[in-house]
Amino acid sequence: MEYVYAALILNESGEEINEDNITSVLDAAGVDVEESRVKALVAALEDVDIEDAVEQAAAVPAAPAAGAAEAEAEAEAEEAEEEEAAEEEEPEEEEEEASGEGLGDLFG
Repeated sequence: MEYVYAALILNESGEEINEDNITSVLDAAGVDVEESRVKALVAALEDVDIEDAVEQAAAVPAAPAAGAAEAEAEAEAEEAEEEEAAEEEEPEEEEEEASGEGLGDLFG
């Protein structure tokens, strides 16, 4: 992730995104730089318009967040149903215990 951030910093500051510049940014941040990752990033970004990619990415997060909210709401609903079911079962257990005590009284 740090490597992508370094590329974004370079892009924002108007610097060229190349191996030396990315390495310099990462070194300044105290990251142990892996040359192979730097080379792969530079190669991957060679034909990418970063400004356009950032704009497209800004529109995407709303959809996954909505899905996560729906999943959380479903989980909460299931949990509430389970609690209701557990509460409904408890009186039956109490009734069984009460009836058991009555039998004990009969047989003394």
